[in-house]
Amino acid sequence: MANPTLQQPSFLLANLKADATTKPLLQRCQDLVKIIDEYPAKELHLIFPWLVESVFGSLDGVIAGWNLRLLHSRSNEYNIVMDFLNPSGPMMKLVYKLQAEEYKYEIPINYLPGPVKACIQEGVLPDCPLFHNKLQFPLSGLLTLNIAFNPFEFFMFNFAYCLISPKNYPPGQYGSSTDSAYFVLVDTYLKYFLPTEGSVPPSPFSDSRGSVSAPSPRSSSVSFASYGIHSPSLLKHHIFHQPSVNADPAAQEIWRSETLLQMFVEIWLHHYSLEMYQKLQSPQEPFSPTEEHVLVVRLLVKHVHAFSNSLKPEQLSSSPSAHSHTHTSPLEEFKRVVVQRFVQQKLYLFLQHCFGHWPLDASFRAVLETWLSYIQPWRYTGEKPNPQPDQNRTVPEKWESFVHENLLMYTKLFQVFLNRAVRTDLVNAKNALMVFRVAKVFAQPNLAEMTQKGEQLFLEPEHVLHHRQPRGYLTPGQGGSYLSSRQRVVTDMVFKVKSHVYGLEGQDCQYKQMFGTELRGAVMKLIQIIAQARQTAKRISDHSSEVAANKSFLSWFGLGASDLNHSFPGAEPEETGEYLKKTHEFLDRALENLCQIFKLNQGQLNQLISNLGSLEDDGNSKQLPDCVQSENGLILTDLGRRQIINGLRRFDIHYQGDPELQPIRSYENALLVRLFYRISSLINERFGRHMNALCSRPDFLGRLGRHYLTNLDSSTKLKHSPMSRHVLERSQRPKLSLRPLASYRTILLLLLFYVFGALLSLGPISSTVLLLAGGFLYGLLMTLFADKLKTH
Repeated sequence: MANPTLQQPSFLLANLKADATTKPLLQRCQDLVKIIDEYPAKELHLIFPWLVESVFGSLDGVIAGWNLRLLHSRSNEYNIVMDFLNPSGPMMKLVYKLQAEEYKYEIPINYLPGPVKACIQEGVLPDCPLFHNKLQFPLSGLLTLNIAFNPFEFFMFNFAYCLISPKNYPPGQYGSSTDSAYFVLVDTYLKYFLPTEGSVPPSPFSDSRGSVSAPSPRSSSVSFASYGIHSPSLLKHHIFHQPSVNADPAAQEIWRSETLLQMFVEIWLHHYSLEMYQKLQSPQEPFSPTEEHVLVVRLLVKHVHAFSNSLKPEQLSSSPSAHSHTHTSPLEEFKRVVVQRFVQQKLYLFLQHCFGHWPLDASFRAVLETWLSYIQPWRYTGEKPNPQPDQNRTVPEKWESFVHENLLMYTKLFQVFLNRAVRTDLVNAKNALMVFRVAKVFAQPNLAEMTQKGEQLFLEPEHVLHHRQPRGYLTPGQGGSYLSSRQRVVTDMVFKVKSHVYGLEGQDCQYKQMFGTELRGAVMKLIQIIAQARQTAKRISDHSSEVAANKSFLSWFGLGASDLNHSFPGAEPEETGEYLKKTHEFLDRALENLCQIFKLNQGQLNQLISNLGSLEDDGNSKQLPDCVQSENGLILTDLGRRQIINGLRRFDIHYQGDPELQPIRSYENALLVRLFYRISSLINERFGRHMNALCSRPDFLGRLGRHYLTNLDSSTKLKHSPMSRHVLERSQRPKLSLRPLASYRTILLLLLFYVFGALLSLGPISSTVLLLAGGFLYGLLMTLFADKLKTH
């Protein structure tokens, strides 16, 4: 091609921007493939930021990009996008081509996670090496600070940020599907850069220098532990100049893997920290993840476990002192520490925030399964699944150290979940399933014992740590003793557990035991609520069965059950009999598992449930929730809210609007309902004052008028339903209602009456007069004997 001029790159960028609005995606991608192959890095450097933004969208969400979170496999553009963004595809080839030339691309620190941004603004070095030595000072002063990333880091930052950037989706479209292009790409990148078998494939691009340069090579003598030691001031450092990877060939093997994992963890998880979260909470709203965000985090957790568990057995069993030997590859060393050093702390704070702030509904299932995936690493070993049920699988002893080094993930989060569970409607099958899932996981043989042992290690007296022997102790064959070796293992575990707890909760934390007396009482409270929810579900299920059994062909005419207030078409599927049966099953199994975890006496449990059953008789279940009377009606107390949530008591809810405006029922004729409403509205509007005057009279005529023109039951609804007084007064105004005449039952009865009159040689007019006379006589008798009927 011709020698490029200085104007040619801008000309190329202008052409690409113009093509973005005129050419289809397939043709644009084909053009980009040719450009990436033919143009030198100097010219591709200027189009790279625009290309990344056009693919992933802008960081502020204004530019949508290719909408990867909405793109599904059924779309025609799906395969085009996946081929272009594949780890071995054209886009990554462009990244490596620019990486070899050591170009930098800036990101404003405003888009960094909150704690990282706060550290930079305060002049403190962030704990993640990804942000070290990359602060870019603007020429105009310290007004807008930027972070300078290399091409691979810049690409991965924008890809990760695409998940959390604000998006204005079209109505009815949400990016929550696990088959979206974004979700599949995350899975593809994880499998490629964090391989469970073999090593990371080499870069598909190599230039005259022979290799792609790594961003920050680590000396082979420096271990991962040194990540925790940083300079106290960030502002003293300048942008890091990348040396060639030839200085450290070992770093080339895993630097992309480290960068990808750190970028995902920082952008997706690092929004809360022990040091900065309290400061960040006051000036701005805390970050709130979406369900889609949590599903992607779960995918990350599952793959990190699979990556870590792919460590070779001989490397897993080697002593820590052997880490620095040459036979341990950097990738194997990375697998050994990836969970504890890179994921644990930030995931713990992320889950703790979600447990405390997520709505009390079924969408919490995504958060729950992410937690359960993390605390069950033995599910992601790559081994063939055991045919026996999950609950009967014994947790292997080799996972005891993982449980101890992640103790808070088991104990603290279980306690937080317990607080959620007692405030959740467990009659709902989806909520009952979540309680069952947690109880089932913790009931796995050996897991409760391992957790309890971890708590015992944490509660060891502090003097144990002061008598720790040096790390290089003698083996029995070298003159040491087996007892000293065993003491060393116990001491090391005590140190690890204490370091874990204090590292996540702070030195002044007040640890609450999962198997202590206080939590045992909370578990018994949950068991009571579960038992109450079981009874409520059973009662509702039995009632639903009775209603279904009573239905018949005559119900089509309104002769069967026709409760306007309970047979509405918008009933939730969770309230049906089938779902309630599932609720009962889930709660039964949850009770069994909780008894197994906390070694509760089955006899005492049965006695507790039977006592609860004797208290919750039919009379008590029909009582109103605890509430107080006010000028605007009944107001629930905190006790009343809890009674409603747990299904112990409920209001007998009635329709509180205008009875004439209720939705048209299946047993009513829609045309007649609308016609009679217009007629009655005209009559009520014209003669409303006369009706009020008639019904206000204290004599017999007033009582007769009230019989025909008012709803006699409305005066008692205030006691059974939280209806405000002004609504009640409006519903008690005298008015004529012709809507009952639109019922198919009424039409059928009138038809039968006129047919019977015809058989008796009565004409339509005579039958109508007879019908009106009978109705008047019935009202007259009801008015005369109303007082006697009330006493009876």
